[in-house]
Amino acid sequence: MTDEAGPWLVVGLGNPGREYAGNRHNVGFMVADLLAGRVGAKFGRHRRAMAEVAEGRLGFGGPRLVLVKPLTYMNLSGGPVASLAQFYKVVPGQVIAVHDELDIGYGQLRVKCGGGEGGHNGLRSMSKSLGTKDYVRVRFGIGRPPGRQDPADYVLSDFAAVERKELEFLVDRAADVVESVITRGVEPTQNLYHGG
Repeated sequence: MTDEAGPWLVVGLGNPGREYAGNRHNVGFMVADLLAGRVGAKFGRHRRAMAEVAEGRLGFGGPRLVLVKPLTYMNLSGGPVASLAQFYKVVPGQVIAVHDELDIGYGQLRVKCGGGEGGHNGLRSMSKSLGTKDYVRVRFGIGRPPGRQDPADYVLSDFAAVERKELEFLVDRAADVVESVITRGVEPTQNLYHGG
């Protein structure tokens, strides 16, 4: 992909603040942080949106990345994303949301473009603010809550000790998936990563 197509807006969904940092709901922030490290960029407060932004390139002379962590809390994520999409002139097809997903098992990664939000407030807010559902989602499986635990409490709890053993590897793999979407496209990435 060349620069003429404009940058890619990669949105890590999560909640700001130290108390949320290790939550399942914050896996999008974790992936965004890792990607920033890979491209040698640091997050800083954006002057036009309630978000932290890091800019870099994927590889030498590669596609431009604008990494975003909204600072509005999950259910209002769409406002800053829409402002930044407008500011950087990014079309919806080059917006990637990285988010936790209850409907797939822990550690499974799935990619899709468009479709429903599956009750995810961050996605719902993004779809509303962007005026479309036609953006890419990188879905990080967190599985269903055990027993009768409320899903709202589950997503706002930290990963269990047994999950944390694999978390670093899985976040790294999710970052690989984001890079693959940008360099290869959605379908080739699905073919590559949906086996496991």
